Amino acid sequence: MTHSTVGTSHPPGHAHPPAHPRRWTALALIGLAQFMLILDVTVVNVALPDMAADLRLDRASLTWVVTAYTLCFGGLMLLGGRLADVLGARRTLLAGLALFTAASLACGLAGDAASLLAGRIAQGVGAALLSPAALSIVTTTFHGPERNKALGVWAALGGSGAAAGVLLGGALTDGPGWQWVFYVNVPVGIVVLAALPAVVAARAPQPARLDLPGALLVTAGTGALIYGLVEAGDSGWGSPSTLLPLAGAVMAYALFAVAERISHAPLMDLRMFTRRPVIAGAFLMLMATALLIAYFFLGSVYLQHLRGFSPLKTGLVFLPMALATGVGAHLGSRLVGRIGSRVMAVGGMAIAAAGTVPLTRLSDTGSVYTGLLPGFVIASLGLGAVFVTATTTALAMVGHREAGLASGVVNTFHEVGGSIGVAVVSTVAATGFESGSADGFTDAFTLAAVAAAATAAVALLLVPQGKPRMTGGPHVH
Repeated sequence: MTHSTVGTSHPPGHAHPPAHPRRWTALALIGLAQFMLILDVTVVNVALPDMAADLRLDRASLTWVVTAYTLCFGGLMLLGGRLADVLGARRTLLAGLALFTAASLACGLAGDAASLLAGRIAQGVGAALLSPAALSIVTTTFHGPERNKALGVWAALGGSGAAAGVLLGGALTDGPGWQWVFYVNVPVGIVVLAALPAVVAARAPQPARLDLPGALLVTAGTGALIYGLVEAGDSGWGSPSTLLPLAGAVMAYALFAVAERISHAPLMDLRMFTRRPVIAGAFLMLMATALLIAYFFLGSVYLQHLRGFSPLKTGLVFLPMALATGVGAHLGSRLVGRIGSRVMAVGGMAIAAAGTVPLTRLSDTGSVYTGLLPGFVIASLGLGAVFVTATTTALAMVGHREAGLASGVVNTFHEVGGSIGVAVVSTVAATGFESGSADGFTDAFTLAAVAAAATAAVALLLVPQGKPRMTGGPHVH
């Protein structure tokens, strides 16, 4: 996903550093690397049924193919940002890109579930190193009006990456095979690794402490939470194999809170959660991402497993959904400053709930283009508006000095939300996966509709009134 933030404005009379002569080439290369990370969220969804058939993946393993990547990406992102300060942004970016590229090759070569999941985990770790380091380079390479232009390009990668992912995933899976949704990253990664050192200047690292215990605890806690949610689909909510991981998640989160309070360099300043705008923005981001990624996951399996769609045809069905998300985000960015965050949040989630209602009546035989597609497009339009509202609420309504911390919180909830959403709907739709009927899928979409409506109701109370004012520049996720 896309993460961008405008740095602090220079005070009057402060001279900018000399502009790097190859800064736009650097942006193109860094943007290409970031584009791969975004692509990898949606490109895999279309290939899931073919992966399951070739590698004999069960429902739980299929769920982890999606969640392992976003879990490590989100859980370790704050640590990746700190490493960029300690080791230097260029060095951290190159290390993350090298790991991501090698892991992509390993995923394509995977012959079983274990090796595929190991590769996905490594991809997530590489992404967590690459993304914050790349953003740091962009914000320090460009200055003045050029910085806003550069960050506009960076932000545009989000919507274009989602749309390109569903098409590319379908075309590659239908053509040379699902392995190529991973292999395609390898030549791109090698080219960027070779070219980047010549156009990105190395900067001196900043001495800082690393909160490794905090990073491991929050990632382990989220992993245990997702494992428990996935296991519930097979063993039931009351089984020890479900309850023990969920209890472990609660314990890990509690220990994380303690570790952050006593750490001299905490990964996350928990005092941010006393700020109502930050809580509201993080909650909206979590729910919007959970719903959107869940729709991609459920839709891919439903269309290919139940309806016999090819991967390419599935990608084409998803394309209007990806475009609607971008349109919703554009409209949200224009309207949130006029009608306020609360109205936008409630309205966006209400639209998402309304769009999901038709999906609760899917059948094994009805028309996809009149039953599934309109609901997906309407729901995605609402969720796109909520993404922008979540970001502006969390960042425009806090002090400028706290914007960086708030941005880290919202970005983390963005990635982790996708993991949780897929885990929950996979569990609810378990009967549909196993029996090949629409019943489990309609149950999952019913839960999604209820969740969207409940989020709208909570937003009515949680999201502050007022119109956001971006004093420090936009932070686009």
